[in-house]
Amino acid sequence: MRVAASIEGRAEEWEGTTALAKLPELLRHSDASVWVDLTGPSADQVQQVGELLALHPLIVEDILEGNQRAKIELTDGVVHIVMFDLEYTDEVVITEIDLVLGLGFLMTAHDRTWDPRASHHLRSGVGPMLKHGPDHLLWAISDDLVDSYFPFADRIGDAIDEVQDEVVLTANPDALQRLFHLKRKLIEVRRHVGPVREVFNQLTNRETPLIDPEEIVYFRDIYDHIIRLTDELDNYRELAAATLDVYLTQVNNNLSIIMKRLTGVTVILAGIGAVGGLFGMSEAVNAGGFWVVTGATVIGATALALFLRRIGWI
Repeated sequence: MRVAASIEGRAEEWEGTTALAKLPELLRHSDASVWVDLTGPSADQVQQVGELLALHPLIVEDILEGNQRAKIELTDGVVHIVMFDLEYTDEVVITEIDLVLGLGFLMTAHDRTWDPRASHHLRSGVGPMLKHGPDHLLWAISDDLVDSYFPFADRIGDAIDEVQDEVVLTANPDALQRLFHLKRKLIEVRRHVGPVREVFNQLTNRETPLIDPEEIVYFRDIYDHIIRLTDELDNYRELAAATLDVYLTQVNNNLSIIMKRLTGVTVILAGIGAVGGLFGMSEAVNAGGFWVVTGATVIGATALALFLRRIGWI
């Protein structure tokens, strides 16, 4: 647990039990901007901090249960936002992040896989952000989260491009398996990112005393980014669907080529069989006739094979 505060332009930070003990005093300061960061918190810790911040029991319950969708809720004058950090390796790694904005404070709760201080907005320290109020810190963290979605989406787009190239060259079952895997990832990502659009739509259009009107323009910028991101994800889904159509077309084309080749071979063999059936028995006792029929059969089969080769059937 970490607590950071900006009081009269002076920023200080505390950790662990010291931070928890310092929190009541900080909350009594009317001019203080406080950030409470809970990293992998226990249930008791969430309950204690919830009581100190006077959070509604439903907010505490949502934080403890996890497994929420991206959302925004206004409860007892406190804004509760749920967002997600996304990491793309072989699988999509999703980290739920709870952000609670109240009068004079911002609380973040998350597990240890995500560090809000890695945000490029916080590289110079938390103080400059808190100096402008907890709503500005909320913007800084949210903006970094949304910006991190773009390279994530680009990696999925690159993976789709690779599968497309593979499908065009060789439509093999491995490519189909990778394609379905990517489609599942896109559905999962869209499910977590799509509702974020509504979160910032409400933040930019709903009047709340917790957000300074001058900060709205910052949140509107995030809203523009998330619209562009959801459009990109929709385009990737269409590309994945189009790639599946290309795969099926390639499979059908390959099947047609195989059928044409089999038909060409069948025509040649059928011709040889027909000639053998007509002249084989009658010319078996005539050595000269046998060689004439054999030669004519070979020449005819060769000419037919060359013709079929020319038109691409074999």
